Amino acid sequence: MNVPTQVLHSGYLPDPQTGSTSVPVYQTASYAFATAQEIADAFGGRGPGFIYSRISNPTNAAFERRLAELEGGVGCIACSSGMAAISSTVMGLTRAGDHVVAAKGIFGGTVSLLSRTLSRFGVSATFVDSSNVEDVKTAIRPETKLVFVETIANPRMDVPDLPAIAEVVHKAGIPLVVDSTVTTPVLIRPGEWGADIVIHSVSKFINGHGNSIGGAVVDTGRFDWSEGPFEDIAQLARKAGKLAFIAHLRTLVYRDLGCCPSPFNSFLNLVGLEGLAIRMEAHCRNALHLAEFLAQHPKVEWVRYPGLSSDPCYETASRLFQGGFGGVLTFGVGSAEAAMKLIDRLALAQNLANIGDSRTLVIHPASTIFQEFTTEEREAMGVPDDMIRVSAGVESSADIIADFESALAGI
Repeated sequence: MNVPTQVLHSGYLPDPQTGSTSVPVYQTASYAFATAQEIADAFGGRGPGFIYSRISNPTNAAFERRLAELEGGVGCIACSSGMAAISSTVMGLTRAGDHVVAAKGIFGGTVSLLSRTLSRFGVSATFVDSSNVEDVKTAIRPETKLVFVETIANPRMDVPDLPAIAEVVHKAGIPLVVDSTVTTPVLIRPGEWGADIVIHSVSKFINGHGNSIGGAVVDTGRFDWSEGPFEDIAQLARKAGKLAFIAHLRTLVYRDLGCCPSPFNSFLNLVGLEGLAIRMEAHCRNALHLAEFLAQHPKVEWVRYPGLSSDPCYETASRLFQGGFGGVLTFGVGSAEAAMKLIDRLALAQNLANIGDSRTLVIHPASTIFQEFTTEEREAMGVPDDMIRVSAGVESSADIIADFESALAGI
């Protein structure tokens, strides 16, 4: 099936008792078993059954199956947030003394997790220019356990050459983890280009309405967990095969950290997912039209959007993406003061810390998402003080452009 069909039909059949075509919300904490032996077998992995919603839940499971099918993966775990998905994955692959290689200019929360939080537990990170494969190769050490990139770096807007990076990463015998939040399976399935684990903050484009937080981890089935440098996962691989990493995550890190989503949140994310293919068309179209307008405006000093032919990542994005270049762009107007003044003058676009909403959203990254970093650190990440990030909504592109045109006239 193609993506527009999968988002509606994958992972769930009408309920056999009621005929419900929508996934029911199983708002329960725990599940009863007929006998003591049955629940003992479920705890021991010898028998089926939901045990406790912190580990798994029927509503969450339906969402997981749909995302796994959309990404062409072997399994998926739904999480309470995108950051929960990232932290669970990294903690599931590393221990004290290990090292992570990550792209520069990725989401500020991920940078903080890798550079500050995990350093408290003995895990170090090196940030590299993901558009330079040689930089990625040079940064990998014997103790490196994964390489982490985003399909479109948020907010730096770099597009890594996934096949080239995957070749380097796999020669090192470690997995490539790709955050595909900005692109979704509509534009790219990273597993088809070499990714081993795909992560989504489903709070963004997958949900699409800004009404629910959630995350997801998908194992694409490409990595041989029985041969990698992860002894505990290798042991599981003898029993779970390609599902070894998902089993490792669910029965250890995910279970112990309590990163489960609310079943109602998964229900809202499933509803949002149904319109994803249609919405992404509008997001991509509106982002491109706005980027083209800003690129020729005399008060705009620079624009980054991979759909512009002048963008340094245009060739890579054209080769990897299908149907568009994403709904996020960044631009600069010379100073932080001018950026904030422009944002204050916008009437249609809403100033808030999210992307992927049906509405057009803006934010000044340097003073918000990246405010904990110094000016020098932000510059190294590709986040200058004059940057404005825009998440193009699905409104009329003429109305979006008119809003920015009016705001620019006043700075």
